[in-house]
Amino acid sequence: MSLHAFGGGEGPALNRLVNENLAHLRPWMPWAREAPSEEANVEFVRRTVEEWESNVGFGYWLREEATGEMVGCAGLHRRAGPQVLEIGYWVSKDRVRRGYATASARALTSAAFGLPGILRVEIHCDAGNVASAAIPERLGYRLARVEPVAPRAPSESGRRLVWVVDVASWVAAAP
Repeated sequence: MSLHAFGGGEGPALNRLVNENLAHLRPWMPWAREAPSEEANVEFVRRTVEEWESNVGFGYWLREEATGEMVGCAGLHRRAGPQVLEIGYWVSKDRVRRGYATASARALTSAAFGLPGILRVEIHCDAGNVASAAIPERLGYRLARVEPVAPRAPSESGRRLVWVVDVASWVAAAP
């Protein structure tokens, strides 16, 4: 699996992938309530490219090496304040449990700490999303807090886990 920055032409492929995975994504992703149009995903890719250019966010698509297929998405987001980036990820239902989300979170954590001024990386997920919560734990993040939040997706419990790793801990744990 490798990460590729969105370049602008991935909207149709992303639309196919999202629509094939809507039932898989809907329980945990608030944006997966309804099937998006191809135009909506073309617009998402355009905004993602703009975010890269303005240093606001860094969106990637996951490429399976054996097939060359798009199998998920991941990104670094500036939602948690200065000097902090938050990682988000999802993987196609037919590619789960192959380590793709873990590999993407590992690569994104290292990339985040390569950016100027980034001192902490966070991964947020619902307490009920056990598979997603296993990823930061596996990577050596620590559970910093559990926040009460209003559920936004059908399976959310209203308890957000906030996993964190600082640059010193990440560098010290590097192989």
